Amino acid sequence: MKALILAGGKGVRLKPLTNTMAKSLLPVANKPILFYVLEQIKEAGISDIGIIISPETGHYIREFVGNGSKWDVDITYISQVNPGGLAHAVKTAETFLGDSPFLMFLGDNLIHGGIKAFVDEFQSNLPNALILLKKVADARSFGVAELDADGKVTKLVEKPKVPKSDLAMVGVYLFKPDIHLAISKIKPSARGELEITDAIQQLIDDGKTVHSHILEGWWLDTGKKDDLLEANRVVLDDFLKRDIRGKIDTASKISGRVYIGENCVIENCIIRGPVSIAENCQISNSCILPFTSIGEGTIIKKSSIGHSVIIGKCRITNIEQLSDSIIGLESEIIKEDNGFKNLSLFVGDNCKVVM
Repeated sequence: MKALILAGGKGVRLKPLTNTMAKSLLPVANKPILFYVLEQIKEAGISDIGIIISPETGHYIREFVGNGSKWDVDITYISQVNPGGLAHAVKTAETFLGDSPFLMFLGDNLIHGGIKAFVDEFQSNLPNALILLKKVADARSFGVAELDADGKVTKLVEKPKVPKSDLAMVGVYLFKPDIHLAISKIKPSARGELEITDAIQQLIDDGKTVHSHILEGWWLDTGKKDDLLEANRVVLDDFLKRDIRGKIDTASKISGRVYIGENCVIENCIIRGPVSIAENCQISNSCILPFTSIGEGTIIKKSSIGHSVIIGKCRITNIEQLSDSIIGLESEIIKEDNGFKNLSLFVGDNCKVVM
């Protein structure tokens, strides 16, 4: 079995960050989203992995992921010049996939508990397709599945105005090679894309078997600013363990589950977990509040930060309260007067904000 990760696209909803970084490389709890995906695929026993990349951001993914040796997997990069939908991505990767059954995983999704049980179910029952579903409060923004009493998928509708089900397609799929023929039969949707929902519906119309697997844990789609902050909160809350490796002075108070990386220097600070602070950070006379990730090489002075993602190599000075914020790589946030107290920012890479 092979795996196909979709890590192309332009990440329009996360600009300006995605002007200089691939969406799937944005960090959650100080680890790129794509790394979680690779770990889960490897855990499921799949080591032959293709990654769909775009010409604009593909070089970033190549630099971060390399040949896959970090995870003991083999990586093949597949360029998708013009993104044309999920089914178009499969079509683009057809040479790599060949006659192999395969897992398709959207590279900006996080799945609680991994996908091993999902893959094991497919290999045990061998349907033509197995799709991962999650119950949602409002299904209008998703591909929606309708099931029969045995859990077989009878119909799929992309973003219905009046959903007949609360089961949303999560963005993780398993296919036999029959899907390639189904894709060849469909036409672009109203938005000009080859939709994977249409391709799976074509399998159903052709009499093929499409089964469902209901995800009981959380599913996080990190496609927007608030989604990324929520993913950071959930992952920190679920997985972070207390581990102090840096230098902490006696005036500082560290409480709860806090990770502080090597070569960090913490002076006269209050840090309340869950908080993740990567390596080589310097933080002084500051308060770091829960659900905050601070990337490598960041310097923070006389500031209070909570529920935020600081991507790395940033400099934050004299900010009374920074919350619900994402600060891009190598950016600088400075306050020079008393006119601002509580800030919420969404700042791209290499920016300087002076208040």
